[in-house]
Amino acid sequence: MKSVRAKIIAAAVAVGSFSATFFPPCSAVAADASVDQDVEAFARVVVDSADLRTGPGVSFRVIYTAHRGETLALDSRPGSGYWLKVTLADGRSAYALGDEVEPFAVHDDDKNAPSRPGFFAPPPLAGAHGGLAIVGGVFNGPTANGSRESMGYLEARPSIVIDKTLSLDGFLGDALTSNGSEILYGGGATVYLFPTWALCPFVGIGGGGISTFPNSDSFVLKREDLFLARAGGGLLFALRSRILVRLEVTNMTLFNSETYRSAQTYAGGFGVYF
Repeated sequence: MKSVRAKIIAAAVAVGSFSATFFPPCSAVAADASVDQDVEAFARVVVDSADLRTGPGVSFRVIYTAHRGETLALDSRPGSGYWLKVTLADGRSAYALGDEVEPFAVHDDDKNAPSRPGFFAPPPLAGAHGGLAIVGGVFNGPTANGSRESMGYLEARPSIVIDKTLSLDGFLGDALTSNGSEILYGGGATVYLFPTWALCPFVGIGGGGISTFPNSDSFVLKREDLFLARAGGGLLFALRSRILVRLEVTNMTLFNSETYRSAQTYAGGFGVYF
């Protein structure tokens, strides 16, 4: 009888242990969930420099090089290899070799804790090779009778990124009204003053030409070709979806051997770097 009682007690203890292990009390589960919600995962670079790539492998392209002590928001660990998926400050996703970074967790209330990238981000200039922007706005320029006219303006601007602080740009624009159109074309350079800022100021210079094509019944514009020199600046920022937003003002001098005039553009638009 005693042996039967001992067996029953042992079975009860075993069941209780199983239940406590796999079915913890609701309060404990709630506490764990609360803790998980307050914790963010990050990775700190522990080598002199770490190449971050577009995929989990050395065959993927390097899009950013992080340096010792730099902190990156940690997303996940892929199923293969020792690669960690991280989010860069400009919102792009990249992969870091696990041996080159050290994962750690922080609580929301920790002082001086790093934070994940927000909705606005610095433009993704580091690691980019090229870009394309489409801007539109107002072209304010001279007419044949000496007055000035404001026209709708649209411009395409491809870029070659030399460095995160410098790009070489081409431009092709069209200022269009009911009296005809003015085609602007040429190239230049843009200097990004603070490329790591979420709101990055830039300045640019360039040169090219402008060709005016009036309508057959227009007396406001006349057919002519002029040289063009322009300079301006503006603000550039990126959204987390890697869409770039540009706001800019440009002043232009239109000239030939006999005359010179001034014109301005006030434009805004979208672009992407790749």
